Amino acid sequence: MERTDRRVVITGVGLVTALGNTSEATWRGVVEGRSGIGSLTRFDSGDLPEAVRIAGEVKDFVVEPVLDRKEARRMDLFIQYALVAADEALRHAGMGGLTRVLDPDETGVIVGSGIGGIGTILDTADLAREKGTGRVSPFFIPGVIGNLAAAQIAIRIGARGPNYATVSACASSNHAIGDAYHVIRRGDATTMVAGGAEAALTQLSYAGYHAARALATEYDAPETASRPFDLRRNGFVHAEGAGILVLESLESALDRRATILAEVLGIGLSADAHHVTAPPEDGGGAGLAMQRALRSAGLGPEEVDYINAHGTSTPVGDLAETRAIRRVFGPHADRIPISSIKSMLGHALGASAAIEAVVCVNALRESIVPPTINLTDPDPECDLDYVPHEARRADLRTAISNSFGFGGANTALVLGRWENSE
Repeated sequence: MERTDRRVVITGVGLVTALGNTSEATWRGVVEGRSGIGSLTRFDSGDLPEAVRIAGEVKDFVVEPVLDRKEARRMDLFIQYALVAADEALRHAGMGGLTRVLDPDETGVIVGSGIGGIGTILDTADLAREKGTGRVSPFFIPGVIGNLAAAQIAIRIGARGPNYATVSACASSNHAIGDAYHVIRRGDATTMVAGGAEAALTQLSYAGYHAARALATEYDAPETASRPFDLRRNGFVHAEGAGILVLESLESALDRRATILAEVLGIGLSADAHHVTAPPEDGGGAGLAMQRALRSAGLGPEEVDYINAHGTSTPVGDLAETRAIRRVFGPHADRIPISSIKSMLGHALGASAAIEAVVCVNALRESIVPPTINLTDPDPECDLDYVPHEARRADLRTAISNSFGFGGANTALVLGRWENSE
């Protein structure tokens, strides 16, 4: 297909998070500065240190009517989260949810996940050890592998365009959104369903992150455990969820008179090439991703109105991101409101970037900067405007959403407010 370089807009969003199982519920919780973080209940955590038994768990999740219970039992929870979020996003976009077949050859799906179906893998491994491999379900493999969230969405809507998963740890779903943006721009699809899903609250993942000294420790007050940019921050809060967006060419959205929520202006990507888990202290890779994002969007540093920080609440990561922002934006860095919604949701790993992209869409639409809660004792070296405690009204035209992953994967997604000028 001939290259077109089309403009790309967002027409639908869907969320499943620790603050609610719809995009509206999550957004209202974020604006109110509520924490969705609490004590870990997903499994018996008795052999874990008490201080790390904290989670941003999805609560009161209901998979019906998107899936019946028989179907749901055949797929890991991360796929279920993705399907429910996709159904909301497609309905929001006026496309009828997961039951309606779209223009099949012009629609694709890309959904990232950092870990995939680890919960079902562990449960099935226990079953095989205890009762023999003959008890392993024929649905085990298609119920856990990382690309099946995208595949299950495509099967239900009949999408025959590009279909795959992105896997880059906590940057996975920004890579998915960025790839979807480029697919539409080059003319390989008109509509893309893109985002990420994660359901990795397992004993093994907690043990691994704790061994790596990555987890927050604050069992007595779980809601205060995630404190990005605070002097007392000591790790991230393990969380789960899904975020799905519907991206379309501008022509398609206008032709069907869709409500346009925001525009995707560009994306910047880089690698730290430094360490398997830690960023360089100067945030060099993160800064390079933001510089490339600005170039991709055709923006100068002074034209950015809001930054959704990766802001995981780790000592090294938050400082490195602060230094990267200062280097890229120069004097303008002091004038940009910056916030980390992980202070309220925890860190949903491969789903986090998509969840935060949806929040950025709402921030642009409503001219509201989300807060960073629990920022009670700011780190003097994290000296930017992190919008502590309460949301703030502001004229937002552009936003950058940062997401960085283990292995040194860096992404910076640029979104723009839709001005209804077409």
